[in-house]
Amino acid sequence: MIALFVGRFQPFHNGHLSAIEQIAREADKIIIGLGSSQYSNTKENPFSAEQRIEMIKAVLKDNFNYEIYLIPDIHDDDNWVDHVLKIVPKFDVVYTGNPHTKKLFLEKEYQVKGIDLVPNINGTTIRDMMVKNQNYHHLVPTETLNILKKNKF
Repeated sequence: MIALFVGRFQPFHNGHLSAIEQIAREADKIIIGLGSSQYSNTKENPFSAEQRIEMIKAVLKDNFNYEIYLIPDIHDDDNWVDHVLKIVPKFDVVYTGNPHTKKLFLEKEYQVKGIDLVPNINGTTIRDMMVKNQNYHHLVPTETLNILKKNKF
C-alpha cells in the first residue's frame, strides 16, 4: 500500500517522525508532500523547501521507503486536492492529523486514516520557542537540530 502524508515540516519535529513511524507500520511506501513549498523566510514558514528536505532526509535516512514531492500552496480549497494529485504519484490512502486536510480528501472520496498526534508538539509552538530563545531541543530529532544550528536558526 502507498500512503500520502502532507505537511509543511516547519521544522521537521518529533511529531512528524512519530507520524512517519506509524504510517510505515502499515504502508509499503510513503509519499511525503512538502506543503507550502514555495515559502521561506516568513514567521509561519521560516525554512526553505531545501532546508526542510534536508531535515527529513537526515532524520529518515534509509530507514523508510519514501519519496518527497514539493507541493506549492495555491490558497484554493476547492482545487487543492486536484492540485496535489497532479504532483504526487498514485497512492492508496492519505494519513493526516490535520482536520482540514482530512476534510478536503474525504470530500474527494479518498480513504483517510488518522495519526496519533504527539501531545504538545507542533511547528507553531517550536517556531515560537525558537524566536523567544526557549529550549525546544527535546521537541525535534537531533538531525533536525543540527541542521537548524548549521543554518543559524
